[in-house]
Amino acid sequence: MNPEQEKSLIHLFENWADEKAQNIYQLPSSGSYREYYRIQGNKQTALGVFNRDHKETRAFIEFAHHFRSIGLNVPRIYADDAKNNIYLIEDLGDLTLYSYLVNNFKNGIFPDKLIDMYKKVIAYLPRFQILADKGLNYSFCYPRSKFDKRSMLWDLNYFKYYFLKLAKVSFNEEELENDFQTFCDFLLQADCDYFLYRDFQSRNILLVDGEPYFIDFQGGRKGALQYDIASLLYDAKADIPQHLRDEFLDEYIRQVSRYLTIDEKSFREFYWGYVLIRIMQAMGSYGFRGFYEKKEHFLKSIPYAVANLRFILNNVTLPIEIPALWQALTQIVESSKFSKNSVVTSVTSSVLKVQINSFSYRNGIPADPSGNGGGFVFDCRGIPNPGRYEKYKSLNGHHPEVIKFLKEETDIDEFLDYVYAIVDKTISNYIERQFTNLMVSFGCTGGQHRSVYCAEELARHLRDKFRIQIELNHTALENTSGLSEIHS
Repeated sequence: MNPEQEKSLIHLFENWADEKAQNIYQLPSSGSYREYYRIQGNKQTALGVFNRDHKETRAFIEFAHHFRSIGLNVPRIYADDAKNNIYLIEDLGDLTLYSYLVNNFKNGIFPDKLIDMYKKVIAYLPRFQILADKGLNYSFCYPRSKFDKRSMLWDLNYFKYYFLKLAKVSFNEEELENDFQTFCDFLLQADCDYFLYRDFQSRNILLVDGEPYFIDFQGGRKGALQYDIASLLYDAKADIPQHLRDEFLDEYIRQVSRYLTIDEKSFREFYWGYVLIRIMQAMGSYGFRGFYEKKEHFLKSIPYAVANLRFILNNVTLPIEIPALWQALTQIVESSKFSKNSVVTSVTSSVLKVQINSFSYRNGIPADPSGNGGGFVFDCRGIPNPGRYEKYKSLNGHHPEVIKFLKEETDIDEFLDYVYAIVDKTISNYIERQFTNLMVSFGCTGGQHRSVYCAEELARHLRDKFRIQIELNHTALENTSGLSEIHS
């Protein structure tokens, strides 16, 4: 999001809240390209969202209105500005089901309160799939209105190109494609006339005062009931014990039976097929984000997904013949390179990490933790200081007023052009030589205005130009607000 769009987002907040925005900061990125900003006033708070994909935004907004109209726990939509690809939603906090699980699932013990929370979440799922299906306008679905054969083949080829090929798993292309066709035809024999949430997993469920709230449903479409419960129970890093997965599936079937009659034997047969396609879809995502985009935290999910695959191969028999696919999956589970240690080390060992700092010269130049001697240090004190003006003293280089002053009253953008030229050339050289660390620091008097703006702009520039890992630290601000981000 550029400064003008950030200004529009603040304007949207102030019109809705009827008060000035006092603070805005970006939340850590996840698996999507959407950007989330927490905006706070004296009394009101909201999340601002920037999404370049207009159709995906409209799907989220329309679905959210529909879900709330029937009493489902989803965030309120406060305001939107389609022209600038931004909108405001209710701030439901930061406690996800996944973080709740991590904090409570320890030493192999899955406590009763965690089991109860999962069952509460599971009780909501049929309400989305069955009740919310009625009256939902599927014309807003994006990219397709159904999880049909084309959608399935997209997922399977995503797995093929971004996991199998990048991980160098051997397979016969034609035989694998034939198996994909057979597999899709089998899955589509299930009843596919319900709302399929698509990303019903622990990171997309927020807990507010002990109640689950649901986000990231913009990929929803018509589909089979089995897909979403498979997404929740085989959510890789959640690593739910298998006996509890079985118990939770029983609970889900019991909840679904409150709304319609199902053939349990047939349901379970198709369920394992949907578990498998969901695991492969997730592994395609881990491969794209990890192997291709070099984002290490996605690679850490691969060993858990491989463990889930191993369970399927050892315990499930599908009523179809898909030997080429089965052989490729077998290679994955038998390979030592997908262990918890080797999968990250082998892929990320040569990825360049650029640490970008803003700092105050009063506190000294930041130390280089890599031991390589400190890299570049750019002195911003030759640029007029907004901090000398009373109205900017309590602000910093994130605030639109400060950014406007720097862009209009100083030559800071020309200064940055010289920085880009020097740093770009070095990064290109470092990547070619497989160096792994570079540090770039910007200093000014207080480490609050000029250096912060320059560090943010360099991070933005490098993210757009290079496939590298970026760590951004505002050392003077961290003492009071904890501002620090890691991007890849």
